[in-house]
Amino acid sequence: MRPGRGGLALDTVTCLVRRHHRLFAVSLFLGILLALFEVSGLRNHFNLPFIRQLILRHEIGGVVLFALLFSLGNLIHIPGWVFLAAAVLALGRAAGGAVTYVAAVASCGFTFVMIRALGGDALRLIRNPVAVRILRGLDAHPIKSVTLLRILFQTMPALNYALALSGIKFRNYAVGTLVGLPLPIALYCVFFDLLATGLHIR
Repeated sequence: MRPGRGGLALDTVTCLVRRHHRLFAVSLFLGILLALFEVSGLRNHFNLPFIRQLILRHEIGGVVLFALLFSLGNLIHIPGWVFLAAAVLALGRAAGGAVTYVAAVASCGFTFVMIRALGGDALRLIRNPVAVRILRGLDAHPIKSVTLLRILFQTMPALNYALALSGIKFRNYAVGTLVGLPLPIALYCVFFDLLATGLHIR
């Protein structure tokens, strides 16, 4: 006896859930985390004035907290430029850029470990010609690909999630991140420093 349409639909959904349960787990985790930060009001603290004052009030501890906030901010979709601008305004172009670079690398590493633990290489299970082609390119030139993506998109959360779920080795991910971030961070440092000087913010 053939199953009815309802049975076929249920079977299809069940199959998709089984195949993509890791992606669902990642989405659920990120959704709950974002909701917690929104409801508690903690997300409102991820702004330029607050982060700048945090660095200024606590010399060493402020930098450590800065890195921790950067890592959390990356998970809840806080733009990286907010942290960079705060560091430049608080510490100047060179020191602010250096601190942001270290924090950005740590943040990308933290996100990779968290998402990989939850999602594994879930993107490998997506049967889509475009996704397969992209993953093949990533496999062929992992460090070069990550470097280019960092130059173009820096610490964009969606990029971190995708790379973590792509199955790329952490070593290649880390090297590409280390090599790709300095150029865009340096350019943004110059921009924010000039902007701050022009607006007499410091």
